[in-house]
Amino acid sequence: MAALDPARLAGDLFGRLARIGADGVGITRETFGPGEGAAFDLLEATARDHGLLVARDAAANLAITLPTTPDGLVPTAAQSCVIVASHLDSVPQGGNFDGAAGVVAGLLSLLRMQAAGVRPQRAPRLMAIRGEESAWYGKAYLGSSALFGQLSADDLALCHRAGAPMLAEAMAGAGADLGRIRAGERLLDPAAVAAYFELHIEQGPVLVARSLPTAIVTGIRGNVRHARVLCRGEAGHSGAVPRWLRRDAVIAMAELISRLDEHWRVLQEQGLDLVVTFGIVGTNAAEHAISRIPGEAAFSFEVRSQSRDTLEAFYHLMRTECRAIERARKVEFVFDRRLDSAPARMDEGLVKRLLAHSRALDLPVETVPSGAGHDAAIFANEGVPSAMIFIRNDKGSHNPEERMDMADFLAGAELLHRALLEATGAGEPA
Repeated sequence: MAALDPARLAGDLFGRLARIGADGVGITRETFGPGEGAAFDLLEATARDHGLLVARDAAANLAITLPTTPDGLVPTAAQSCVIVASHLDSVPQGGNFDGAAGVVAGLLSLLRMQAAGVRPQRAPRLMAIRGEESAWYGKAYLGSSALFGQLSADDLALCHRAGAPMLAEAMAGAGADLGRIRAGERLLDPAAVAAYFELHIEQGPVLVARSLPTAIVTGIRGNVRHARVLCRGEAGHSGAVPRWLRRDAVIAMAELISRLDEHWRVLQEQGLDLVVTFGIVGTNAAEHAISRIPGEAAFSFEVRSQSRDTLEAFYHLMRTECRAIERARKVEFVFDRRLDSAPARMDEGLVKRLLAHSRALDLPVETVPSGAGHDAAIFANEGVPSAMIFIRNDKGSHNPEERMDMADFLAGAELLHRALLEATGAGEPA
């Protein structure tokens, strides 16, 4: 086998992943769909070609480890593993590096360990985790939630953004064991995981603005969401109904959004960590017309924060404003199921170690919070010591123009490799 060239292998994998997901605008690798499945097959085949051990778990996640540490595929509390993971699905018309960078970096680290002939005391385990993105079924962290028995019957009944299939059907089609998942069985014992690492592109502009190639994550924002809120008013002729008799659903919705934006501004000025988004807004396409007062308008709602208290307070404020607007404008707000993801703190000891490795590599000794969600939040909230490395990425994320520089990626991959060597007891890098 030819000597390992990490930059060349990474470039080849990113190129092939881009071709798998190409949609004419950006990258689309649908959760539990053909694109995500093809990306999993590519990583599995690459790992097998290099002599690594490969398996799929009962949630259809992919696990890869060294042939010298077979217990890494079925870890126990007595023979704990160290997991490095990320995802391979994307939002519609997204970018190529969101998630994939972490999986490729983990694969490079395992291959470097293999090439150096290391014998780790704890098994390193690379995981490509299914369904991290919420864009397809309205709920994030599907593969990692399934690992810890956290998918409820209501979760499994969630429908695809196109209306079908249901999540349970999609997971079964990808090879997941729905019997074990429906039973809430823990497919992975958190006590069997000594540490969890995730490398990811930063999905905002901070590292670019501060000229930082890498940074270490301190915590991950949680969120409260509604995929669909319907504002019901009353349709009418645009020229015949005066303002005081109107029940205009769009104006009521717009007033709610405006009020909440003002509350967000005030709370942020008071120092609270908070972001609010209405990512989907529209009227009924079968009914709307330029001369028709809209009788209904639908929108999505999301609030994110590192504080559970802030999330709950803002959610209560939103519902209070809805009631006030209902009374004033004679409309009704109808909510679908509330979806929650808890905030998470990264392990302070692992953060300190990553900062020490950054210093040794002459990389920035900097920490940042994560505004975006990651599977690391599920592991951290299950009691697994968890840590994340961010890599600078121009144009942010969920954007077809994602631009990760290969030099930044390789710097982050080296940082991850050193952390993995240390956590597995494999010694210093060759």
